Amino acid sequence: MSNISPFLNSNLMVVVFDSNIHVPYSSTEQQTVVLLPRSPSTSKKYLPIPVDSLEEEYRIRSADDGKLFREEYSSLPGGSTQGTCEEANKDENKEKNRYPNILPYDHSRVILTPIEGVPCSDYINASYIDGYTDKNKFIAAQGPKQDTVADFWRMIWEQKSATIVMLTNLKERKEDKCYQYWPDQGCWTYGNVRVAVEDFTALVDYTIRKFCVQYQASDGTKTPRLVTQLHFTSWPDFGVPFSPIGMLKFLKKVKQVNPSYAGPIVVHCSAGVGRTGTFIVIDAMIDMMYAEKKVDVFGFVSRIREQRSQLIQTDLQYSFVYQALLEYFLYGDTELDVSSLEGHLDKLHNTSAPLDRVGLEEEFKKLTNMRIMKENMRAGNLPANMKKNRVLQIIPYDFNRVILSMKRGQEFTDYINASFIDGYRQKDYFIATQGPLAHTVDDFWRMVWEWKCHSIVMLTELQERDQDKCLQYWPTEDSVTYGDFTVEIKGDMLCDAFSLRDLLLTYGPEKQTRLVRQFHFHGWPEIGIPTEGKGMIDIIAAVQKQQQQSGNHPIVVHCSAGAGRTGTFIALSNILERVKAEGLLDVFQTVKSLRMQRPHMVQTVEQYDFCYKVVQDFVDIFSDYANFK
Repeated sequence: MSNISPFLNSNLMVVVFDSNIHVPYSSTEQQTVVLLPRSPSTSKKYLPIPVDSLEEEYRIRSADDGKLFREEYSSLPGGSTQGTCEEANKDENKEKNRYPNILPYDHSRVILTPIEGVPCSDYINASYIDGYTDKNKFIAAQGPKQDTVADFWRMIWEQKSATIVMLTNLKERKEDKCYQYWPDQGCWTYGNVRVAVEDFTALVDYTIRKFCVQYQASDGTKTPRLVTQLHFTSWPDFGVPFSPIGMLKFLKKVKQVNPSYAGPIVVHCSAGVGRTGTFIVIDAMIDMMYAEKKVDVFGFVSRIREQRSQLIQTDLQYSFVYQALLEYFLYGDTELDVSSLEGHLDKLHNTSAPLDRVGLEEEFKKLTNMRIMKENMRAGNLPANMKKNRVLQIIPYDFNRVILSMKRGQEFTDYINASFIDGYRQKDYFIATQGPLAHTVDDFWRMVWEWKCHSIVMLTELQERDQDKCLQYWPTEDSVTYGDFTVEIKGDMLCDAFSLRDLLLTYGPEKQTRLVRQFHFHGWPEIGIPTEGKGMIDIIAAVQKQQQQSGNHPIVVHCSAGAGRTGTFIALSNILERVKAEGLLDVFQTVKSLRMQRPHMVQTVEQYDFCYKVVQDFVDIFSDYANFK
């Protein structure tokens, strides 16, 4: 698919969601999915939107708490006026339906090959759904039940499907949403289909499982096939994802993985309408965006509801589609193959390049134009907490701030200026924080203890340019006590660009101890950025090795304010890990994602450029870093 950079718009907005609203599924298997009421007038039509108008249309619809999105959504037809569900309602098939009011139409249902002597064995709760131009590009299915797993795999085999998209977790809010229809390891047989696990990769937003699937027929075993399941794990129990970035990455992976010769892509959530419909519509509208420079969400949802009712189940899911399309339109596809990095850097640094080329300054400017969500910084702006912030512009967001246990009888003692930040493979893999102040050092060690941290990365000196940047929170010799915690120095060793200190942390009330290793990077000059990337590559590799040995608890990363150098270190950790695993990088989206989790992460264009330079250095000396994994 060609790059969509001609659409890029320098006047950007950041799009986020408050995802507290949810249309609940019932806790009992055979209760209905709660559906939103329809507008009494469904005759209103909404015209396609040119991509150049998408940002403004999104603003208009989002105003007044999304009032116009709700109106547009409620104007959609619920389903086909002509469609019947006679097969789904047969007594023999009723138990095969997870929810009795989410049923496939007879005209678009997937028909299985009947099993001799078994009545209604051609039925499964699944429907063919068109893509933007491809007929029956998808199969929208409910999440398999225990007694329909064999039918599910029979459908995969008969339809020659090579890709399964799963958009629910097995349990959500303690409710069963989908039966586990695959083995964790080894192989299982479901009916006549043998499924063996070939490979498993867990990433922060999704998991990839590869299965060898073989049909065992009466006339002999058929040639095995590879089936890939992509399981999106970041859809919250309530509402929709906070940002569409993870979903767009996931969608791109689905497109890459699915072979051109394969049958329909099987998409399922629990009921096979809400998240399933959301995914299918985003895919189709991105294709339309390329082909026609416009999107027609209302028209497309209306059409595919003729094939399966209630696709896209809530107005929040409907507006999330627009959010994802706007995100894609504004920022395009910024992913690079490692082999093309050098050429990309030449373009970024070529100031005399034609205007349609996005230079480094322009690329970084898009990040600085992102809106900082000050309304989501309530805890850090409370009067009792203001003095705990080193820099008033850098305050953690409420949704991912690190919460300390409240001290008995003391209000506001759960606050520290620190944010959980996602890693490449794990959520909340890092804690980005400011350098401790004299009156917050107790809280700093309390955080390290309560969140079971074994690694601290320090990216500043105690003083720089005659200014205090960080309190010394460890002893030079012997031990020092901070509140309930005693810190004893056990070792201090200089390794090229960083010091490695082993600190024994003791929690007084329980007399428990933990060894914490501090990596203190000395390669950052007082002004600007390091001259070369090797020191940063070395410290990242050393921290990764320590994490493997101590268990993957959060890594505490700090500079002075906990944003510029801290963001650069975390960005590079995630970027380099992806380069090792996939040979791909996306500096822009990596930094954008960090800035949605904590303001001002990667603070200057020099730090942003440094991210690219370190990756280039890493690629140049790759063979020396086989121990990086």
